[in-house]
Amino acid sequence: MAAARDRILLETSFVGTSFIQAVNGSRPDVILLTVPPLPASVPATVFKWLQRCPVVLNLQDVLPEAAVVAGLLTNKSLIRVFESLERFSYRYANQIAAISDGFVENLINKGVSPDKITLIPNWVDTDFIRPLPKDDNSFRREQELEGKFIVLYSGNIALTQGLETLIQAAALLLDVPEIAVVIVGEERALGALRDRRDEIGATNVKLLPFQPRERLPEMLSAANVGMVMQKKTVIAINMPSKIQVLLASGLPILASVPDQGTAARAVKQSGGGWVVAPEDPDAIAQAIRQLHSDPERVAQLGQQGRQYALDNYAFSEALDRYEALFQQVIEQA
Repeated sequence: MAAARDRILLETSFVGTSFIQAVNGSRPDVILLTVPPLPASVPATVFKWLQRCPVVLNLQDVLPEAAVVAGLLTNKSLIRVFESLERFSYRYANQIAAISDGFVENLINKGVSPDKITLIPNWVDTDFIRPLPKDDNSFRREQELEGKFIVLYSGNIALTQGLETLIQAAALLLDVPEIAVVIVGEERALGALRDRRDEIGATNVKLLPFQPRERLPEMLSAANVGMVMQKKTVIAINMPSKIQVLLASGLPILASVPDQGTAARAVKQSGGGWVVAPEDPDAIAQAIRQLHSDPERVAQLGQQGRQYALDNYAFSEALDRYEALFQQVIEQA
């Protein structure tokens, strides 16, 4: 509850401070508003009216829907407030840039005109995030993982991921000593996972704090499989940004996510990974066994995923789409 309260206070305070900064600046050609936070749509819209310039809404998450489904927002009064802000945001934006087809469908189902929506996936720096050799990899060497088949999860550790399931799956793989599961995340979030690992004796699980950004390509290339984790209750349209990163690194994806969700669809479309049922340690363990025993399949998935990232998630591709969208709203204003 304290975290939710702090988040609300942060977003509310941003309404005033962002507006002051905006009015002290010169008139823009376009306002690019990233949501969340939802309250920021209020000062952005007022500034739009004052300056008579268009607003492009960059939609990164569907709130409050995602927070309600995940159980993070339960206060009915607050839910109504955020639903009103959501409707306000969609109504007064000139165009909405949605990051996934699931977001597009959600917007249309809420009555937003398709003519107001443009699909622009989040990008990844495919020059920085790229496949590197596994031989003589310093991350493998430093973590004493040379010769291992590494299953890597790196990213947010929160209620929606259900990483305890991955630790349970690792315990089912103790009979294959070459397999190692590596979880990289915020240090303070690793404590509960460490307790669970020790409780069930999953000695093949290594828990590490976030690595420096410059080492990210090397860390990703050290792995053989990259995990994407979601609980069953995660809103179906949620699109984890790590999917683009894993594909760009040439790392095959094993996605333990709802089968009808946006994340599953993105992995399947990429040809760069497999999808298994969420919160099912047996299914995860079985998939890891299959990948471990089929290096040719692993290589094929990695190559297909890398090519898909180059074709669909490269920064230059996203930049072209945003430039075209900005030109469109300026001409229509």
